[in-house]
Amino acid sequence: RDAEIDIDNDISTPLIQKIERGLKNRKKGKPVRFVFDQEIDISLLTYLVKRLGLSLKENLVPGGRIHNFKDFMNFPDAVFPPKGLRKKPFTHPLLKNAGSVTNVVFDNDVLLNFPYHAFDSVIDLLREAAIDPNVVSIKITCYRLASRSKVVNALTNAVRNGKQVTAVLELRARFDEEANLMWKEELEEAGVKVLIGLPNQKIHAKLCLIKKREDNITTHYGFVSTGNLNEKTALLYGDHCLLTSDRKIMADVNRVFSYLENPKLRAGLLNVCKTLMVSPTGMRRQLMALINREIKSARNRKHASIILKLNSLSDEELIMKLDEAARAGVEIKLILRGICCMYTENKKFKKHIQAISIIDEYLEHARVLIFHNGGNTRMYISSADWMVRNIDHRIEAACPIFE
Repeated sequence: RDAEIDIDNDISTPLIQKIERGLKNRKKGKPVRFVFDQEIDISLLTYLVKRLGLSLKENLVPGGRIHNFKDFMNFPDAVFPPKGLRKKPFTHPLLKNAGSVTNVVFDNDVLLNFPYHAFDSVIDLLREAAIDPNVVSIKITCYRLASRSKVVNALTNAVRNGKQVTAVLELRARFDEEANLMWKEELEEAGVKVLIGLPNQKIHAKLCLIKKREDNITTHYGFVSTGNLNEKTALLYGDHCLLTSDRKIMADVNRVFSYLENPKLRAGLLNVCKTLMVSPTGMRRQLMALINREIKSARNRKHASIILKLNSLSDEELIMKLDEAARAGVEIKLILRGICCMYTENKKFKKHIQAISIIDEYLEHARVLIFHNGGNTRMYISSADWMVRNIDHRIEAACPIFE
């Protein structure tokens, strides 16, 4: 059935009520696809179509005997080594023998790569902040949480220890709407300040800002991630998370949270972010500028290249700019898990565009952008796919990797 929840523009109805109403209506959604075993008896198929009120014009999809492909994840392995023989997630080398994740983050940026690195390091960072007497506040965005979330446990523990904790929950995270409504109640009961997002913009950025005050000096640290704060999916999804105390990055993260706390009065804050690329304000303009720089290098017969790892590529304006880059001679490599709306073969391209999908044991969820930039490589991890909805209608963040 159609599972889309339509949020109307009626300002007199609170967002929470709209979500709750949408969840009830989802059960009555119009059929969009009817999948059946292609060997089904035709009389039974006719009977089912009639009883379900379908017509031959509906999306009747003949298939195999197994329709829920998610079941394959728990099937016996025929290709990969037995799970017991595979390498389990390991602690990042910089954190392995460290007594404190926080102390390491103040000395070095730490780039975690899930599911290869253990997600426990993120949990440890939050747990340490929860009990650190010098930590004043924790602000965090939560899109999808695990059913038994250690992140929530750390946040509620921080409140018990006198910290000011703000959690930004996105109630419109598809198929997690009901779970996030539950988390809202639980977090608020524990004393966490919960923000439920903006009426016309999904908050898809994965950010954390921890404020620490020691000897009258205020410092900030936290993380920027491509994936959800979900211990379960961190074992299956390929994602990146940068633990950092970089002043420039944290200053921009602080601006994003300030905007989310008061979007009407602080709308200009997203425009002054200097290090992060943030949508829906500056990301499109900055991406276009980065591609234009490669085009200029190629036209000057200098090496120019772009590597993009995304879930989806469908934004027409960005695709046209990549097309222009390919015609100018920019070397372009695309790693796309899902949608690709760009023609990668064209005789007018000076260099052939390489486009692949990685289909393997893990779901490739990370977004990575790499620009040659005249030899001074610019690399970003991002929460945003190159789709109109992400670039123009969501709160997203792309973070540079300096080290």
